[in-house]
Amino acid sequence: MLFRDAEGRVLLLEPNYREGWALPGGTIESDDGETPRDAARRETVEEIGLDAAPGPLLALDWVSGPGRPPIAAYLYDGGVLSRAQLDAIVLQEEELDSWRLVAAGDLDAYGPPWLVRRVREALAALESGTGPVELVDGVPAG
Repeated sequence: MLFRDAEGRVLLLEPNYREGWALPGGTIESDDGETPRDAARRETVEEIGLDAAPGPLLALDWVSGPGRPPIAAYLYDGGVLSRAQLDAIVLQEEELDSWRLVAAGDLDAYGPPWLVRRVREALAALESGTGPVELVDGVPAG
């Protein structure tokens, strides 16, 4: 999920199990018949304690790479969080060390590069209102 604050900064999470920052989200529990939208909501509740219905799909990213199976990453608009919502964030301590709001221009410092590209493309789709963008490793397909 792509959450922002009133200043347009992006909510990023610092996982304790790998390098680089992340967005709220995770994997689909397909054995339960969960949809990508359902998974985004569940993972957001689990990771930051906010029960927020996903907004429109902003990006669909086909992510591949050496040493890992490819995945389809769905990125939904989480909307603009109020001060009260930000104050109510409770991190899933088993997986996360911290969170912060990051300006779009500063995202490169938080990597990984494919995530930064995905977020920037999603922000552009949100701003233009053109609908979801199709990506491959964070780069527009086609």
